[in-house]
Amino acid sequence: MKISTKGRYAVRLLYDLAQHNTGEWISLKDVSKRQGISIKYLEQIVRQLSICGYLKSLRGPRGGYQLSKKPSEYTIGDVLEITEGSIAPVACLDDETNQCERYYDCPTIFVWEGLDKVVRDYLGSVTIQDILDRAASKGGNDFVI
Repeated sequence: MKISTKGRYAVRLLYDLAQHNTGEWISLKDVSKRQGISIKYLEQIVRQLSICGYLKSLRGPRGGYQLSKKPSEYTIGDVLEITEGSIAPVACLDDETNQCERYYDCPTIFVWEGLDKVVRDYLGSVTIQDILDRAASKGGNDFVI
């Protein structure tokens, strides 16, 4: 499994918004400069995250973006599900109930279910707040993930 740049950049965007949260709106131009991500790419990502209620936005010259929740409420797993779609290691695990006609006869399904569980448990346990905390412990203002 590989996480695309969209997924990684979404995490960086949320981290940046959390790190620079002063109560003011944060422009994509500022995020773009700090994170080295094009504004066009950030616009695609904020659209997805806004639809899902992860961001608040304000239009206009003093507008920008803010997190709509606390950094501790954003798990990396949720962010990746939004931006990447399914993060299951095999297609038959994409749905909540396995639809594969071979499911009950598959000798390897336990491998893929185990991998899926480990990945989901881990990504579901790491939050944007965890990234902020780690950055702070490393001296943090210039920490780029």
